[in-house]
Amino acid sequence: MSEVVEVNSSPVMIVKNPSRSESPVPVISAPPYQLSRSPLILDSDNQTNLKSPFSVITPLASPMKKAMKSMQNYLEEIGHLTKLDPQEDWLPITESRNGNAYYAAFHTLSSGIGIQALVLPLAFTALGWTWGIICLSLAFVWQLYTLWLLIQLHESVPGTRHSRYLLLSMAAFGNKLGKLMALLPTMYLSSGTCITLIMIGGAALKIFFQIVCSNPTCNANSITTVEWYIVFTCSAVILAQLPNLNSIAGVSLIGAATAVTYCTLTWVLSVTKNRPSGISYEPLQTKSDIANICSILNALGIIAFTFRGHNLALEIQGTMPSSLKHPSHLPMWKGVKFSYLIIACCLFPLAIGGYWAYGNFLILHSDDNALFHQMPTNAGILSALDQYHVHDTSKVILGLTSLLVLINSLTSFQIYAMPVFDNFEFKYTRNQNRACPWWVRTALRVFFGCLALFVAIALPFLPSLAGLIGGIALPVTLAYPCLMWIMIKKPEKYSAMWYLNWSLGSLGLILSILLVLGAIWTIVTRGIEAHFFKPQ
Repeated sequence: MSEVVEVNSSPVMIVKNPSRSESPVPVISAPPYQLSRSPLILDSDNQTNLKSPFSVITPLASPMKKAMKSMQNYLEEIGHLTKLDPQEDWLPITESRNGNAYYAAFHTLSSGIGIQALVLPLAFTALGWTWGIICLSLAFVWQLYTLWLLIQLHESVPGTRHSRYLLLSMAAFGNKLGKLMALLPTMYLSSGTCITLIMIGGAALKIFFQIVCSNPTCNANSITTVEWYIVFTCSAVILAQLPNLNSIAGVSLIGAATAVTYCTLTWVLSVTKNRPSGISYEPLQTKSDIANICSILNALGIIAFTFRGHNLALEIQGTMPSSLKHPSHLPMWKGVKFSYLIIACCLFPLAIGGYWAYGNFLILHSDDNALFHQMPTNAGILSALDQYHVHDTSKVILGLTSLLVLINSLTSFQIYAMPVFDNFEFKYTRNQNRACPWWVRTALRVFFGCLALFVAIALPFLPSLAGLIGGIALPVTLAYPCLMWIMIKKPEKYSAMWYLNWSLGSLGLILSILLVLGAIWTIVTRGIEAHFFKPQ
């Protein structure tokens, strides 16, 4: 007799030998569905239809191909096996990673061009035509190259995205040295720029009100400079409630458009007006050789400080998605190339046209009563335009220019304050291990606005120290990216990239030291008007 033993719902026939009834019944088990018909259990007629499972024409993919395809999709999904810190999803710079080349162009333009560009013609008064154009061209190429280095270093370490300049510096030079080298410069380039923007924006608001309200009955001087600072800061803090870097892309677009407009408007007006009589283009000579050297260093500093925004490049790139097929450096570089093409079209005509229109009169004749002389920083060509052509330029144009400067200051404040907001929220999320509630985020941004306002009121002479502090921050743009490339990429010794980056990095550090020494000499010889809590 035979028995049927059901195992795993699969009927299997087990024949029991009657002569060995004393032995137990063996049980044969098999996985479910294993006894179904398979391609390996075919009759001889169908054997000729078998094909290798690894054949490229197999209708069904082999298990190996499926595994490889799944792994490829997985790698593309997470992007280079990047280990993303969950905390980054809570921070304003990296909580949104849907950026693109357009956003990169908007942010780069907004952070890369500003009112400091209006001072460029002053550099030509010490350098002259030839050396002025050469130095400006070399500086433009140099800083564009270091920006390319930063973009390539963003994901240079497998599994890591360096979405902040300080983190990249620590990865290249070590935690202690990297923080020592980059913390103060990046902090100044963010917080210090916001403080300066409060001064510039408040002054532009005051000038705009004076132009619009020119009627004697209006009493345009009834509102003090401090009150204008407060009005500007309140507006900036309200706009700063946008949650993350991607959310201010439209704000950056407005800032970029206003910067390009007032730079173009200023040099076009200057070139089309009649030049002052007795204009000269000879480089100014001072009484001593040291003063001449300091004048040249100051001119080089003006050119170098014109190019800004490198401390924000990694943050902007950190807002973009990244995968094996679509790494983030591709859209970032595309946006940077477009934005710097526009920047070049603004800066070179501004510097050359401004110097052609006013020559050495840019500094020989300074009128403290000029309208735009109220700017806390030397407004350069803008002050010259106001001084020499205020009577033959309509108030509409002057009012529009001051309004554009005001809007640009308001929008630039947002992108330069974002690293500060990110740092505040980083400390909160690290301690609390959760995202900032909306009211904490609002309170932190209001606190920073009030702190920046206090410094702007307490230290109104801070722009006078721009040469000194700017010299300290200069390596962030010209030197550190070259040295970080060597430390991280480790190019072959004595290769072209090795020589190039060591040369540029060393030259950038030397130039920074010379600018600091020149700024100290200027402060010692000329002095500064340190009027605390008395903004002009």
